[in-house]
Amino acid sequence: MLDEHTLPVLREGRNLLAFSGGVDSTALFFLLLREDIPFDIAHVNYHTRAQSAQEAAYAQALADRYGKRCFLLDAEPIGKNFEAEARRVRYGFFESLIASEGYDTLLTAHQLDDRLEWLLMQLCKGAGLPELLGMESVTARAGYTLVRPLLGSGKSELRSWLDREDILYFEDTSNESTRHLRNRYRKQFAAPLLEAYGMGIKKSFAYLARDAQTLAGSKEAAIDTGILMARTPQNRPDLMRMVDRWLKKEGYLLRRGEKERVLHEDELILGRRYALSITPSCTLVTPSCDAVMPKSFKEACRKLGIGPNVRPYLYADPATFEAVEAQLRAWQPGA
Repeated sequence: MLDEHTLPVLREGRNLLAFSGGVDSTALFFLLLREDIPFDIAHVNYHTRAQSAQEAAYAQALADRYGKRCFLLDAEPIGKNFEAEARRVRYGFFESLIASEGYDTLLTAHQLDDRLEWLLMQLCKGAGLPELLGMESVTARAGYTLVRPLLGSGKSELRSWLDREDILYFEDTSNESTRHLRNRYRKQFAAPLLEAYGMGIKKSFAYLARDAQTLAGSKEAAIDTGILMARTPQNRPDLMRMVDRWLKKEGYLLRRGEKERVLHEDELILGRRYALSITPSCTLVTPSCDAVMPKSFKEACRKLGIGPNVRPYLYADPATFEAVEAQLRAWQPGA
């Protein structure tokens, strides 16, 4: 049931599994064991339900039994916006462990139901292809790789496998509440669709993911310099999605207001961390920095079609500037 495309990534690095004790993460725990893939686990106890303590104890017991390290976090009480705040706490904990303990990958147990719920929610809000397919099996993040090995398996399939193997797992009763929007999409739309058309939905996601990779690869320049360089798309929403996708890989999430600015402005500083310059020649995103530049360098950038905001970084990093210059000349007609 593990996505075969994720196995090489999982076998190469040090893996940290986000473990809740529910159907999905418990299935992933034992499927990783079956494939003899090394990993440790991390669990967050939000203290929201009577069984929260039992789930934390289960995580520790599994780790002890199978020789895994288990990292436990007792979260502080969360008031408003529970789902968003819980996600912030959760990923903050995971990323701190990745940095301090030297893990290469973070494994999450998102599965086919989650993927369809996300697509339906984005579809109803209004979204393009990158937003509709927001869940990928392997995603580069700043400092680590996020891996979702179960996107091709549905929750009912995972639950049936656990029951056949007589493996203990916990059911989160809060998932039955329709107070949360995502739960409503799950119960009213996603679950019935998967029950009736599960195989076709699996195939469609595979086709869409392949097409999305082809489209993304056609826009971004092949220079490995830690920056985004791309031909400027004619369609501004496509440009915004391209920038948003790259920044997510770097660990920076565009706010709604910043997305609106990318749609209408050519020179921006994003979160005091990234500089964005959009010209007819190219779109560039670099780390933001200050530098005193000679007039000759500014003029060279102007002739190449490099916007003002990214020039300081390129001046401070001559190797990157040379790579950008070479790519721009290669894009010129007749090159």
